[in-house]
Amino acid sequence: MSDEMILVTGATGKTGRRVARLLQERDVAVRAASRSGTPSFDWTDRTTWEPALRGVTGMYLVLPDLGTPRAAENVAAFARQAAAAGTRHAVLLSTPTDAWGPAEKHVLDAERALEHAGLEWTVLRVRWFFQNFSEDFLYEPVMSGEVRLPAADGKEAFIDADDIAEVAVAALTEAGHAGWHYELSGPRLLTFGDAVAEIARATGRDLRYVPLTPQEYADEQRAQGVPEEWVQASTGLYEHVRSGGLASLGDGVQRALGRAPRDFAGYADTAAREGAWTV
Repeated sequence: MSDEMILVTGATGKTGRRVARLLQERDVAVRAASRSGTPSFDWTDRTTWEPALRGVTGMYLVLPDLGTPRAAENVAAFARQAAAAGTRHAVLLSTPTDAWGPAEKHVLDAERALEHAGLEWTVLRVRWFFQNFSEDFLYEPVMSGEVRLPAADGKEAFIDADDIAEVAVAALTEAGHAGWHYELSGPRLLTFGDAVAEIARATGRDLRYVPLTPQEYADEQRAQGVPEEWVQASTGLYEHVRSGGLASLGDGVQRALGRAPRDFAGYADTAAREGAWTV
């Protein structure tokens, strides 16, 4: 067993649980941070931070409200406290700053807070996860047969959450990753229509991507009872795809792991074979 102890925040999320599993497979001790964990951890309750950081040598940071002033403040305070407690390195899950529009400043503030906290640091700027279609908010639309979104034919460099986790673990356990901003993406640009077509091919199901206007999408979301703040936030995120602002590839997986990132087609085949979309 390694003498490392890695704190994994967001340990029940798509990347956090993968990071925790990969670390455990390497015989690295993991402290899964959550409100229900032992010790309890809550980004909004700073009294929970010290017990969570006790004995920690590295940490994987996922903030639920990245892109807000509060997130930047929390990263700054938490990273300084971690450094003072003896933590040596940290990996922050971030996003391309141009994906956030007006919130760009807050994302950059969070990254800079980590960079100036006295730790070795690595920032992972990631794209939309493949697994959103099989484990998250796009699962139900896929299962319904229609994925209705206001993204038009805008392209995105979707990425596999497994690739993100592998890069995070490499940064936490191997030399040579400190001080890097890794731009992580898949190997090719896809529209949402392309992605849905790949899933249709892999599953043999009749699936359709239906492009909506932002207003049509917002109206449908409100009719389903989605809170207005989420309607506005999600419509804004799709607008970045719709406008072509995210139509670029990153080389972070190749730089960090020495291999090409996984392709969406392979993900769709594997997920279908494992029953992700079985009716």
